[in-house]
Amino acid sequence: MKRSWKVISLLIAVMMFMVIATGCNESTGGKSKSKVSVGIVLPTKDEPRWVQDEQRFKDALKGTDYTTEILFSQGSSAKEKENVETLLNKGIQVLIICPHDGDAAAAAVEEAKKEGVKVISYDRLITNTDAIDYYVTFDSLAVGAAQAQYLIDKANGSGVPLYLYAGAASDNNAFLFFQGAWSVLQPKIADGTFKIANSSEAIKLKDTAELTRDQLSKIIGQVTTNWDANEAKNKAQTHLTAAAADMKGDVAVLAPNDGTARSIADVFATDNEITSFTVTGQDAEKASIQYILDSKQSMTVFKDVRTLVKDAMGMAVNLLDKKDPETTGSYNNGSIDVKAKQTDVIVVDKENVKAELIDSDYYKASDFTGL
Repeated sequence: MKRSWKVISLLIAVMMFMVIATGCNESTGGKSKSKVSVGIVLPTKDEPRWVQDEQRFKDALKGTDYTTEILFSQGSSAKEKENVETLLNKGIQVLIICPHDGDAAAAAVEEAKKEGVKVISYDRLITNTDAIDYYVTFDSLAVGAAQAQYLIDKANGSGVPLYLYAGAASDNNAFLFFQGAWSVLQPKIADGTFKIANSSEAIKLKDTAELTRDQLSKIIGQVTTNWDANEAKNKAQTHLTAAAADMKGDVAVLAPNDGTARSIADVFATDNEITSFTVTGQDAEKASIQYILDSKQSMTVFKDVRTLVKDAMGMAVNLLDKKDPETTGSYNNGSIDVKAKQTDVIVVDKENVKAELIDSDYYKASDFTGL
């Protein structure tokens, strides 16, 4: 009898082990069975834009059977790669990633490709890899073109001093913004409407309509702000200190985004030899909308991130449903032409702030004074 109980106990133990082992094989094996449908990696939690995107992405999946997990890389490419690996281990089928550094992110998405995961590059393009499937972006060339056209529309006469500034050389978007602006500004530089005030490289290329990547790099190397307000301020101070009298008066300033625009505008406003200045921006940040209302900043390019998030998540749901996502163009990332969905941008200045930002419920009127 005792022997029978021992045999029964041994059989029960073996059966329990087999159940546990089977469960482990289903839930691990390198993957968690608690499936996350869409993994999202954003560059940092320290900027309001990305925190707002986090909630918008969550809201975009409401009403579907799909789930998401969102991780932040905090400005670290190493953390970004770790985040992607974490999401892969949770069984994601689609990865949406806004890279901290376009080149460095290639290694992370190549891991995803090996696992058969579809990769959507979000807002910023991941470069020099064939491991991305789609790119969801604002039309970056159109952003720069809109900024440039605004400067042209506000220019009076000829020989208007033009101060050029750009984003970070590590961000592919900075190249696209500047390329878009140059394509519109260059004919007006060549015909003498503008004279370049702060870039010897741009002066050398003033008769060149289409710039190569290397030529863009040389100009951006001289006028980069690295998307940093303090660096923009220091550069503007240096440029104005070195500027001759004929580079003052009524001037035009190509500032790449709102954060740098405010810093640059503050510097130009304190120079007694600057009679007036038109300064561009991008992102429709609250602080810059107030600057526009106060006539400290001239315009901003409004990129409705609500639409961008919907486009990205809509593309992800299409992929999960085995449908081909809609695309409107393509971008070469140095390795392949990446199919892209482009979201339109809107020029906002004092004349249409209320119509574009308040009436559309992007901001509340109570956020501002002087409306």
